[in-house]
Amino acid sequence: MILEGLVTTTAADGRLHVAAMGPWIDHGERAAGRLTRLVLKPFATSQTAVNLARERCGVFHVSDDVLLLARVVAGCLEEPPPSLPANAVTGRILRDACHAWELAVDAIDDSRERLEISARVVAQHAVRPFLGFNRAAHAVVEAAILVTRVHLLGRDETRRRIEDLRVLVDKTGGPREQEAFALLAAAAAG
Repeated sequence: MILEGLVTTTAADGRLHVAAMGPWIDHGERAAGRLTRLVLKPFATSQTAVNLARERCGVFHVSDDVLLLARVVAGCLEEPPPSLPANAVTGRILRDACHAWELAVDAIDDSRERLEISARVVAQHAVRPFLGFNRAAHAVVEAAILVTRVHLLGRDETRRRIEDLRVLVDKTGGPREQEAFALLAAAAAG
């Protein structure tokens, strides 16, 4: 199954890079509450793929901050979010994430446009409780996924699908969900 979240990696110049990503995880491990492996599938040309291939490590985060997710996906993250040094890898843990898994890359299959990066969990952190998502937050996550697929769906189809989600944000969202959704709708519009 896919678990949506954020991946932090370290750029060649030492800067923190944050990307939205949904790695494949084992359903049984998720049910047991303990992840030991993740398979990340970034596009080969992405900064995340370049950083993971060079550093052979990163950190995967689960967060309930949909505004951060939207800013990352829309490309309007003005400065890196607050973070702390990772314990077992060269990397950073997002301070406001709910959970973080430090990853060591074991293998990279580069035979396709999207790499298949197999990584094992070398440390994990329960940063703060995950209080859950309301319908608006779920809609923002779906809108973020759609924005990352504009090249596959086309701009018109992406905008249409995002507009279908608007009612959920309007009915159940707070200011952060509203702002996040507006950023993603603007990104979809081009």
